[in-house]
Amino acid sequence: MTRYAIHLAYHGANYCGWQTQPELPTVQQTLEQALSTLVRRPIAIVGCGRTDTGVHASDFYAHFDLEEALPDNLVFKLNSYLPPDIAIFDLRAVPSDFHARFSATARTYQYHVSNKRLPFRQGLYSRIYFNPDVEAMNLGAKVLMEYEDFTSFAKVHTDTKTNICHLSEAHWDIEGDELVFTITANRFLRNMVRSVTGTLLDVGRGKLSLDGLRAIVERKDRRAAGVSMPPQGLFLTHVEYPWQQWNVEEEKKDNPKNNNTKESE
Repeated sequence: MTRYAIHLAYHGANYCGWQTQPELPTVQQTLEQALSTLVRRPIAIVGCGRTDTGVHASDFYAHFDLEEALPDNLVFKLNSYLPPDIAIFDLRAVPSDFHARFSATARTYQYHVSNKRLPFRQGLYSRIYFNPDVEAMNLGAKVLMEYEDFTSFAKVHTDTKTNICHLSEAHWDIEGDELVFTITANRFLRNMVRSVTGTLLDVGRGKLSLDGLRAIVERKDRRAAGVSMPPQGLFLTHVEYPWQQWNVEEEKKDNPKNNNTKESE
């Protein structure tokens, strides 16, 4: 039995998230169907996370097990078989203890907003109708870095055993006509990035002070935080693994075109 890992990206607009759901289109279901057809046996795939309906991923990993050798040119065949909103970058054998979800040491998400109407970015950002104070939002992001318990930003009634997350990066940047919020942590809670983004935007529009933000975090109550932003502005942009299991940097050197996954959004 050999374990294989897949590096892919997808535009989430046409899918009800990554994870398979009965009678609903999902990325996992679409990929499993394509792979099972090409290898001529049922394949179960495990993803590195569970993106919600409408959320995109420009850097996503999954794994599956197979006894026999893979067909030749499988990446090319998968890309030919799959719809154009899913792209396979690489497929390779990995150590048997590699796990797409549990082997990951960090994940990075980015949320895109703009107060301008951007026709060529429709479905890839969220429109806001005010001019936010970016400096204030970055100060708010630094406040978040002081904490580990993000219960106030977590979706309620989930099976999560802990709401502790270790943030290593959180900041806003101006990129052309958009504002992009980047956040990296060892793990994320359901709906966490979208609710954090909405709360920081309240700081940016002057509705919430930094002391008020601290009070929200320390209250540990989802009802205290800001609104959850729509899914279309959210991207999973990087998943980090130990180099022994999946050497991402070597992969990018070997395949320069893989460095720019944003075109696959």
